[in-house]
Amino acid sequence: MRKILHVDMDAFYASVEQRDNPALRGRPVAVGGDPHGRGVVAAASYEARRFGVRSAIPMSRAVRLCPGLIIVRPDFLKYRAVSQQVFAIFRSVTPLVEPLSLDEAYLDVTTNAWAEPLAVKVARRIKAEICAATSLTASAGVAPNKFLAKIASGWQKPDGLTVIAPARIEAFIRDLPVDALWGVGPKTAARLRAHGIETLADVRARPLDDLRGVVGSLAAWLVDLAHGRDERPVEPNRPSKSSGSECTYAHDLTSMSDVRREVGEMARDAAAWLQRRQIHARTVVLKVRYSDFTTVTRSHSLRLATRDADEIATRALALIDRTEAGRRPVRLLGVSVHNLSDTPESPAAASEPEGRLPFD
Repeated sequence: MRKILHVDMDAFYASVEQRDNPALRGRPVAVGGDPHGRGVVAAASYEARRFGVRSAIPMSRAVRLCPGLIIVRPDFLKYRAVSQQVFAIFRSVTPLVEPLSLDEAYLDVTTNAWAEPLAVKVARRIKAEICAATSLTASAGVAPNKFLAKIASGWQKPDGLTVIAPARIEAFIRDLPVDALWGVGPKTAARLRAHGIETLADVRARPLDDLRGVVGSLAAWLVDLAHGRDERPVEPNRPSKSSGSECTYAHDLTSMSDVRREVGEMARDAAAWLQRRQIHARTVVLKVRYSDFTTVTRSHSLRLATRDADEIATRALALIDRTEAGRRPVRLLGVSVHNLSDTPESPAAASEPEGRLPFD
């Protein structure tokens, strides 16, 4: 049986800022953009979270929730430097480290450099080494698989350590809400609840065919998770499935020429990423969010993959004609490349259906 850790730094960006500026300690802090523009919260300290301030909400709303909120502009170079310290500790313990972001990762410590048979002791030592190296705290979950370890790491934040041993799995998970399931976002959770499925026990109680009628092909996966089953290994070198960029604008774009200029630049940035990695992409995706927050995605796929900047830009620009950009104000634009391969054509890529990519 595997011994999996999920280690998650506590309020990472905000904690780094509080560490480096004593005047911020014990105060409600949000890292992010301008509340008078379209800034959003990238991270919130635990003092700010008590007021309902959370990452990804508009900074203007955060200020309304917490009038005493201290806003700090992000310094990603600094956060990356701290992240490198943390991941160096992870990789000193095991080569099986799967990063999820700058501040969290899965580790398979079934075999580890410390020859420690108890995963909880590995987790406790990792937390101590992180604190000694960075003066920051991390929360850790210990479990037989990734799904359970992820749940466990969030159980006692901040500075938490939770173990879900095999004998405890049933008692721990049966009454968890459906939101805890991997792949269940707000829309899927709402669909499940509309059918009376509130907890993991409810998922298990439903016939598989009934569940398929609610969530489609996701049903069997959710049943496995609801029983605490997850056979996914920790993947230290998980290949990129896509790449791209997007931008939320301080002022809506109303001119088609402005939209085309922005899309062209993003497309060429995506092509440059492909060039640096010497890989190709079959699919170009355009994302447009209008001023009323309505969001649409459009995609175009070809049998032959490419990394040619002119071709990718031409395909991205052609997708604009399938949107209402130029007729409706645009708040956000994004361009990304998908269906990546090492060669212009691969058997796997050639067998994939063309058309629109799924977006939830």
